[in-house]
Amino acid sequence: MEKSHFKGKHFLTEDNWSKEELDFVFDTSFELKEKFYKEEPTLWLPHKTLFMMFFEQSTRTRNSMEAGMTQLGGHAHDLTPDKMQITHGEVAKDTAIILSRMGHGIACRNCFYGIGKKYLDELAQYSTKPVMSLQDDVYHPFQGLADLMTIFEKFGRNTKGLKVTISWAYATTHSKPLSVPQTQILLFPRYGIDVTVAHPKEFPLSKDIVEKAKLNAKAGGGSLKFTNDMNEAFEGAQIVIPKNWGGFGFYDMNYYLQNEDECKKEMKSNLEKYKNWICDEKKIKLADKNVKLMHALPADRGNEVTDEILDDPNISIVFDEAENRLHTAKAIMGLTM
Repeated sequence: MEKSHFKGKHFLTEDNWSKEELDFVFDTSFELKEKFYKEEPTLWLPHKTLFMMFFEQSTRTRNSMEAGMTQLGGHAHDLTPDKMQITHGEVAKDTAIILSRMGHGIACRNCFYGIGKKYLDELAQYSTKPVMSLQDDVYHPFQGLADLMTIFEKFGRNTKGLKVTISWAYATTHSKPLSVPQTQILLFPRYGIDVTVAHPKEFPLSKDIVEKAKLNAKAGGGSLKFTNDMNEAFEGAQIVIPKNWGGFGFYDMNYYLQNEDECKKEMKSNLEKYKNWICDEKKIKLADKNVKLMHALPADRGNEVTDEILDDPNISIVFDEAENRLHTAKAIMGLTM
C-alpha cells in the first residue's frame, strides 16, 4: 500500500477504514513520532491549509491538529461558529463547498447529540477535499487512533487476548458524549482485544453501535461483554479506562430531541445515584497487578478517578496517550491531504 492510496480519503470513523489501512496509519504514526524526537523535519504538507471548525472547546484536539500542521509545513485556521456565517444560518453544504475550494482539508468537531455526525456527513458529502472528524456525537476517531497506538507502545502490536475495561464513571462537569467509548468498542476488538464495558443501566451506549461492535469483535478475533458492576469489570483487567458519558443512549434519539430539557433533568438525577463509580485504589487492586490506566482527558479528578491513581507513573499512561494525539493526527493529515 502506497501513501498515495489515502489522498482525499475522509476520516470520519475507523469503521470506514480497513485494518490494512489502519495498520499503515499506525506505521506512519510511529515513523513520525521517531522523527519528532530526533527533530528531523517532516514537511509533507508545505504551504497547505487545514480549516478547523470547533463547535466546542478543545485542548488536545485543537493543539495536536494545529501543531501537527505546522510540523508538516502547512497552516491550520482555528475557526469557531462566531467567526463564521454559521451563526447566521449558513449550512454545512455551502461551508464545505467554499472551504474545500480554498484549502486542502476540513476538520470539524460538533458533538451536539443527534446533530454532530449528520453535520460532518454533510460536510464530507459536499467537500472536494478530505474531511476529518475531530469528534461528533457518535465517533471520536482521532482519540481511537491515539488510544490504540499507546496500547501498542505498552503491550506490543500483537494485542490478541489483552483485557481492557471501559467503565462509566461519575463526573460533575457536563453530560459527555458517547463518542469515546463507542469508538473504543468498535476499534479495539478488531485487533483481538477482549473488551468489557461497565455502566449503570441508565447510561448505556447506542444500541446500533453496540451491535456493530459485536460484529467487529467477531471478525477481528476480540470479544465484547457488558456488565452493570464496576467491580466485576475491573477484575483482572490489564487496562482500565474510567470515563463518564451521558445517558443519551437510554432514549430514542427522536424522543430526546423533542424532550431535551426533560431528558437532561432525568440524566442529572440518574447521575447522582452513582457517585461511587470511581476508579480508586480499592478498584485498582481488583485489576491485574501491572494494570495501566488510560483516559482521553480532561479527567474529572476525584470523581472519575482519584489523583493518586491518575498521577501514579507506574499505573497511569494518560500523558503518553495525550501526546500520541499529535503523532496520529499528523499521520492522518499527512496521508489524506
